[in-house]
Amino acid sequence: MYPIKEPKPIDAESISNVSSTDGIFPAGKQSKWDHLQNSLGNFWITKQILPKDADKVSVIKTTLRELLTYLAFLMTITYITFSMMNPTMYFQTKVMSDLFLEKTDVNGVSFKTASQMDHFWNFVEGPLVDGLYWDKWPNNKTMEDPLHSILYENYLLGSPRMRQIRVRNDSCEIHKDFQRAIFSCYSTYSKMFEDREHIHEKNQTEFIWQEIKSFAKNDVWGKLSTYSGDGGYIVNLSLNKTRALRKVEMLKNSLWIDRGTRAVIIDFTTYNPNINLYVVTKLIAEFPATGGMFTSWQFRTLNLLENASDAPIALYFCFFLFILFIIYYTIEELIEIQTLGFVPYLQSTGWNYLDLFTILISIALVFFLFYRKYIITKIFNEASMSGEISSYGQHMNNENSTVTLQIDTYKFDTLGFWSAQFSNVLAVLSFVAWVKIFKYISFNKTMSQLSSTLSRCAKDIAGFGVMFFIVFFAFAQLGYLLFGTQVRDYSSFGKSVFTLLRLILGDFDFQALEAANRVLGPIFFLSYIFFVFFVLMNMFLAIINDTYAEVKSELSNENDDFALMDYFKGVSNQLLTKLGAQKEQIEGIQAAIKESGFDGTRRISFATVRQELKKRNLSDLEIEVLFSKYDMDQNRELDGEELQAMIDDLEGKKVQIEKQMEENKAKQDEDSVVTGNNVPTGLHGRHGMPAGIGNDYIKMARRVDRMEYVLSTISTKIDNALSGKLIAPTTGAMVASGN
Repeated sequence: MYPIKEPKPIDAESISNVSSTDGIFPAGKQSKWDHLQNSLGNFWITKQILPKDADKVSVIKTTLRELLTYLAFLMTITYITFSMMNPTMYFQTKVMSDLFLEKTDVNGVSFKTASQMDHFWNFVEGPLVDGLYWDKWPNNKTMEDPLHSILYENYLLGSPRMRQIRVRNDSCEIHKDFQRAIFSCYSTYSKMFEDREHIHEKNQTEFIWQEIKSFAKNDVWGKLSTYSGDGGYIVNLSLNKTRALRKVEMLKNSLWIDRGTRAVIIDFTTYNPNINLYVVTKLIAEFPATGGMFTSWQFRTLNLLENASDAPIALYFCFFLFILFIIYYTIEELIEIQTLGFVPYLQSTGWNYLDLFTILISIALVFFLFYRKYIITKIFNEASMSGEISSYGQHMNNENSTVTLQIDTYKFDTLGFWSAQFSNVLAVLSFVAWVKIFKYISFNKTMSQLSSTLSRCAKDIAGFGVMFFIVFFAFAQLGYLLFGTQVRDYSSFGKSVFTLLRLILGDFDFQALEAANRVLGPIFFLSYIFFVFFVLMNMFLAIINDTYAEVKSELSNENDDFALMDYFKGVSNQLLTKLGAQKEQIEGIQAAIKESGFDGTRRISFATVRQELKKRNLSDLEIEVLFSKYDMDQNRELDGEELQAMIDDLEGKKVQIEKQMEENKAKQDEDSVVTGNNVPTGLHGRHGMPAGIGNDYIKMARRVDRMEYVLSTISTKIDNALSGKLIAPTTGAMVASGN
């Protein structure tokens, strides 16, 4: 509104001149650091590669830049994470799992509780077929075109499939004492013992081993073993309920499952267009060499959001931004390694290991992202080219049409596997990214307590860990040997280890131990509680507690060398100084107008105003611009209305500056109360500043500011004179006449 100089941005050079007498290196001496800084600027300079004698302002600015950059990276990861997940996915998984796992057959047995071969056939003929083929409405009326729907809203993509895994009859050796009485032996599953021969005189595909001829070959991890994904005895159930039941009946009567069967895997995929979610379902029935049956299952709900036509643009932007961040941090770590050396880089701080891990897992995430996108594109392109998929819109327009969604089930199984890996890597990266934020806020003494405590007691914990795990694994082995044949939680050494870890947290089944052995069960339980819980765990807590007390005591006695709060206070002080100079200038202009004889009625000439403003150190150019702004009729005089407009604008600007100064002062006082220091600290830190130096500093800064302003005005006039760009002749004449 008027030519009052605005506050200049506070650069690092001006602050460092106040806060430090020495630069990073002596003037005129070119160093390796100078060369690095000149070549890279400040873009990839980190706190870790700053020289040891760097001034506080450089350290603070570098740390703040790193923190803000990392927060942007963290927000990008968080947005991607929450975009790929939503609460609806849980409910979709829940309704599908309840439908196939909880529903019982005529004998009251569900897939969860099934334990015999007969239970498997009862499940397939009952809950499985009823769940896959919904052809009636709740009023028992037949649906005209069920669209192969499940729960009326989920559509089958391709035919459901059953795949049998078998072992050969010669897969094990019968003991010589029984060889004359027993002639068949079927071992536990191993790929080398897998049977791939015809299993029936019928020459039907259901009794012939078939290879899965696609990229979709995934091993299946069951409760008892991991089964090959190369192929098996595959049965494609029809999309028609009646034909599917006939095929199941034929398989049952032909003994498709017998003693050589080790697993039957049921696969199908559904799609819900309402929420654009896919569910890849895998029901696993394992038939061990001991007899009986064990069941397990997988329900993978896929949110292929990046493949949707209405995917948010922000998601694609965040993916692109995420890749840029990976490149940025990779270059940053390479520069640190090049500057420090690889071994010193690893030895300098433990955070470097986390940095490298973050970069590696981020690269893995990008790989999974592109590979998942490749699989999605491949599946739908092949389906479209082969005519296996047609739109639901076509069905809505033609009631007599038949919609076929015949996508290979095993292809979606592969998609489900890689989507699960993508989600797992994304979850780990999100966790590590949030933990890593401690690296950038460790300049605060309170925030550094955790990392300092853990780093200091690391050796003690390592030594204690050796002792702890000796005792712990001894108890795990003891529990496995004592109760492994009777208690499920101790049926293997690995389960025994996890059971004892749960026992530390209070999750245990004492009745099962007592039932397994009435004498040794209670003794094992009480001895473990005493030695591990009461003795070893309390030793562990004592190590951490003592170290924490030491760290807290040392930090309370140390000076805050980083002085981040002092940095912001110094910036605030300089801002107050600039605002104070503006306020003085406005008050000077107001006083000049009053001394010019303005009473609200008479006019004031340019010469009169100029004479009063010159007394207050305003330049001719500033006076001319100020006068011309309010001289609307260009008569070189200000009437009452024009002067009043000038006064109102000046008063408004003055009130605005005073309000801003009060806000900054209040914030500064509040920070002083928080830090326990009520003295204006400037940039030198609150430690070691004598009382009263804050006011002297402000006065001196104001004088220097005024001097800089005068020199700036003189420099501007000299530049204009040398370049020939002087004020217009009329203006110059009027200025001269004013003299």
